[in-house]
Amino acid sequence: MPRSNRPRRQHPRGRSNRRNAEWEPLDLDRIQGGMRRTEIKRSREYTVQPIRAERAVKSYICPGCSGEILPGTAHVAVWQADSIMSDDSALADRRHWHNHCWKVA
Repeated sequence: MPRSNRPRRQHPRGRSNRRNAEWEPLDLDRIQGGMRRTEIKRSREYTVQPIRAERAVKSYICPGCSGEILPGTAHVAVWQADSIMSDDSALADRRHWHNHCWKVA
């Protein structure tokens, strides 16, 4: 069927289509760094935040292997999501894990 060159009708009741919606740029830093997610391990809910290598500027001790996470090493920050304490308290108790150590924990 040949393409029609006629302009399209406006949506009923004043709704606009996607083309007219205001464009918002993608946050590449967030996309490349990974999105915060919730995981369940050992019947507890944890919030897991991936940390990109470029953003890893401090050294940490991984609770999974007791090894050092050096600056410039991609890893994850993990804290309890279902804490009975406040969210701020749970965030302050977060731990930094090697990616592999967290996966096998």
